[in-house]
Amino acid sequence: MREGEKNGVLLCNALLIDGLGGAPEPDGAVLLDDGHVVWAGSLAGAPAAARDARRVDLGGRTVCPGFIDTHVHFALPGRAGTPLSGLNELPSYRVLKVLDRLRVTLENGVTTARDLMGLDAGFRRALEERRIVGPRLRVAVSMLSQRAGHADFTLAGGVDGYAAAVAMPLSPSGLVNSVDEVRLRVRELVAAGADCVKVASSGGVTSPHDQPDWLGMRPEMLRAVREEADAYGGLPVAAHAIGRPGIEAAVRAGVTSVEHGYALDDELRAEMVARGQFLVPTLLETLTDVDTPGLPPAVREKSEHWHRVAQESVAASAAAGVRIALGTDSGLTASHGNNLKELGLLVRFAGLTPLQAITAGTAEAARLCGVDGITGTLEAGKAADLVVIGTNPLSDIDSLGDPRSIHAVLKEGRIAIDRAGVLAGSGLPALAPDQRS
Repeated sequence: MREGEKNGVLLCNALLIDGLGGAPEPDGAVLLDDGHVVWAGSLAGAPAAARDARRVDLGGRTVCPGFIDTHVHFALPGRAGTPLSGLNELPSYRVLKVLDRLRVTLENGVTTARDLMGLDAGFRRALEERRIVGPRLRVAVSMLSQRAGHADFTLAGGVDGYAAAVAMPLSPSGLVNSVDEVRLRVRELVAAGADCVKVASSGGVTSPHDQPDWLGMRPEMLRAVREEADAYGGLPVAAHAIGRPGIEAAVRAGVTSVEHGYALDDELRAEMVARGQFLVPTLLETLTDVDTPGLPPAVREKSEHWHRVAQESVAASAAAGVRIALGTDSGLTASHGNNLKELGLLVRFAGLTPLQAITAGTAEAARLCGVDGITGTLEAGKAADLVVIGTNPLSDIDSLGDPRSIHAVLKEGRIAIDRAGVLAGSGLPALAPDQRS
């Protein structure tokens, strides 16, 4: 360091929400250096190292950890198209559209995302190497279910709609029909670089061959998934589960998280609490009923019913003490980049406080994704993933769903976006793609 050069950056004059769930710090500050958080707390308690840092006055804005969406589908277009749009597109063209979805999601406050069907591990590697711009990524690669289950998108003419329109080339198939096939497929997913295993233990809303209250994978197959995931380092298992039979089978097989969980009852809620299992309610997806050309009319009827069930049941799950993590199902009916609207829905439908909702989207989501040693809170040693907000989300949680309120986003200490110019003069580098060949 040259004489007179500042060491690190001190963000100060901010309302600090550190993600740990405690009371916010009204005179907060965060010391950053070399892409990491060095310290966070009240400015009055700043360490000696802060004296040598470049100061950036945030003008009373809010600073909190970067948000984590534990349930996204970047390979799907959201309101910009339909899941079947890819039938008329080359895989290379579909990949280029994914890059824009990754970028807009990061710029709107999500610094880590878990893709639960569609993307392969190549996207994760490209993001780690900064060849492309987007959130830190965890991938399931494919979703597993039996024939006529939620992963079966075989169209009437015999075309595998998922393989043709959504899946990346060479990704393992999601269809499994026996315990032996399940074991082999999980091993193939591990070899393909999956960070977690996604199963469909119930039928689904958008899938053409089943109903959400049908059992989408037999209990013995779910137990085999859990055994194989445990054998490969304890990979998390995420279960798409809407109706009660699928939720019951998933919970008792020991999955890590129940995705959706619309038909949870008090018995299963108590079991989830005892097991420490997460619920990812995906409320944002329930705001728009499915009306996709090419899918049977019954799909819309399913969505109208089950979306209402979702909104009516989630408060009881939260009140029972079920652990909740933010997830949106973005890409299905919800457009990419609107992820933080989920926070207001957790307050509106689940009855969480704004601070609890923020914790569900930071620390709790990080624990579910297995990245809590890296991100999710503003603590010494964590990656400098943070969001600067132009409002006080504790009094206006819905403001987080408006990109205009997201004044700046940092990922690993690099500026992904600075809409309000609050980081001008900070000396922090831009999060630009690495130009290596």
